[in-house]
Amino acid sequence: MKIWNVHERRLDAPPERVGAILDTLSSKGDRLWPHDNWPPQQFDKPLGVGARGGHGPVRYAVSAYVPGRIVEYRFDGTGLTAGWDGRHLFEAIPRRSHVILRHTIDAAADPKTWLTWFFMVRPMHNALMEDALDRAESRLGIGPKKPARWGWWVRFMRRMAAKKAAESTGKSA
Repeated sequence: MKIWNVHERRLDAPPERVGAILDTLSSKGDRLWPHDNWPPQQFDKPLGVGARGGHGPVRYAVSAYVPGRIVEYRFDGTGLTAGWDGRHLFEAIPRRSHVILRHTIDAAADPKTWLTWFFMVRPMHNALMEDALDRAESRLGIGPKKPARWGWWVRFMRRMAAKKAAESTGKSA
C-alpha cells in the first residue's frame, strides 16, 4: 500500500538563506529540526551520502545530498518504519519571488504496516513536520504567522509514549 505525505511552506526568503537552514540538519546547530519537542535527527557522521541514523525509532540513511537544495533519506527497514520501502526528503525549491520548503514521504508498505502508519506514525509525523516548517520560518525571521498546534490525538500519543518511557526507566511521568 502507498504511503505518500507532503508538507510544504512558502518562504519569502532568498534561496541561499533557506538552503543554509537545510544544510544544518542533524548538526549541533540544527536550525530546521524541532529537536526541542521531538527526538533529534542524529547520524553516525556529518550530513552527507551514507550517513546512517534517524530520529527516535525511525531509522534511515542519507541517499542523496545536494547542499542547499535536497536531503534524501532511504528507510533502512528497521525500527518504527520496518516494512517500509521508500524514502523521505527535504527540498528547497527556488521560485521567482520565494522558496518552497517541502518534505515528502514516498514509500510502500504491507497492509498491517500501512495501518500503523495511518493511525500512529502519520499524526505524529504531521505534527513534527509542521513544527519543523514553523521553525524554518522563525529562523528566517518571517513567522510563523499562525504556529502549528498539536491535535488531541498527537497530545494523547505523546503522553502515552512519555508514560511508557518513564515506566521503562522506573521514573514517574
